[in-house]
Amino acid sequence: MRKLLAVLLLGVAGCAALGRKGRGCRLASSAIDQIREDIDAVKQRDPAAMSTLEVLTSYSGLHALWLHRLAHKLHGSGVPLLPRWISQFNRLFTQIEIHPGATIGKGLFIDHGSGVVIGETTEIGDNVTLYQGVTLGGTGKETGKRHPTLGDNVIVGAGAKVLGSVKVGDDAKIGAGSVVVLDVPRDSTVVGNPGRPVLLRGQKVGIPDIDYRHLPDPVAEAVKCLVARIVEMEKELDELHPGREGQRQAAVAETQRMLQDLLQFESGLGI
Repeated sequence: MRKLLAVLLLGVAGCAALGRKGRGCRLASSAIDQIREDIDAVKQRDPAAMSTLEVLTSYSGLHALWLHRLAHKLHGSGVPLLPRWISQFNRLFTQIEIHPGATIGKGLFIDHGSGVVIGETTEIGDNVTLYQGVTLGGTGKETGKRHPTLGDNVIVGAGAKVLGSVKVGDDAKIGAGSVVVLDVPRDSTVVGNPGRPVLLRGQKVGIPDIDYRHLPDPVAEAVKCLVARIVEMEKELDELHPGREGQRQAAVAETQRMLQDLLQFESGLGI
């Protein structure tokens, strides 16, 4: 990595001396601008990023992204075998596997990165955030488009799996550990296995909201509805049999205490 940085700095100095003339210098200038955008994306989304030098030298997600761009360029030019070798070196060096054929937009941030897998026909939009253990994979041996398409400003939580040729809309969030096998609407949050979307309103513009403690839980909400219905039926029985009201109230109170301890609905933790 130190040698790579040294070569990069030498190239920048040479272009500065030549006044950025020539195709090579223009390409180098474009690469520098892209790297600067990558570093800014990390600083914006990771409060642990303390300095540009730290981000440049210590973030495996960035290193994986830069190596992928090289492999993707060679893959698109029809160079055989070498792109896959670079991809495998990338996996060995960063623990992040990105197929050279994957298409990635601007501002991708892979936080921590270990265990991330991105398949060949994956398409990722701009300003996407992936956490450790994310898989953007296929579901079988089908050919053609067989991996996910992620829109802009998507967040995929730790350990989540998005499988098959599904589309994830802009500004969507996928909760940690979710398994997504169906399309995800824009401006929505998906949780669970299989993933269930819950529409959200008032999405923020700018820094993504990554507070996973308060993700909606559709299963917990369904259980709450069942409990509420049972309470209504118990009240109807009280009206028919007034003598059992006291016994029922004691049983309901005990059940509510148990639900509070086990499910913790009110604190937003779900099941």
